[in-house]
Amino acid sequence: MKLTFTAIAIVMSILAFSVGECVAQTIPPPLPNPVLYFIGQEYYTTGGNALVRYRYGVLNSSSYPDAMFAAAPALPPCGSNANSSRSWVDVFDQRGKRLYGFCALGKSENLNTIWFSGPEGDVPPSWVYIEINDRQTGTKYKSNLAETTN
Repeated sequence: MKLTFTAIAIVMSILAFSVGECVAQTIPPPLPNPVLYFIGQEYYTTGGNALVRYRYGVLNSSSYPDAMFAAAPALPPCGSNANSSRSWVDVFDQRGKRLYGFCALGKSENLNTIWFSGPEGDVPPSWVYIEINDRQTGTKYKSNLAETTN
């Protein structure tokens, strides 16, 4: 049986398309950077100290799979928490000073419950951002700057 050049080209195109489809299905699309927004301030007292909690949410929290925040006992612990999550979230001021961190969020919707606090009466940083550190893949996702007041 003699194949023509056109027939060979068609078969090769079909094979190339099929392989391309398999590759496209196995590589997930890249995740977006988090879109941080200010929710509000919460005044509270603990141990006799008056504090202000600055609460934040991540507008696109549903873009992140819950698996990123599930317990990852195979990864290094967070202090004494041997079941800390695969991804940790840190809050930074606009200059890059770490203000607080979360190492056991559990699921992506909990990105809408992040915060940092400071003494009541102290001036907070003007802007903050977060970094989500996927410890399994070594990928960091850095948010926009968000204000600390309405």
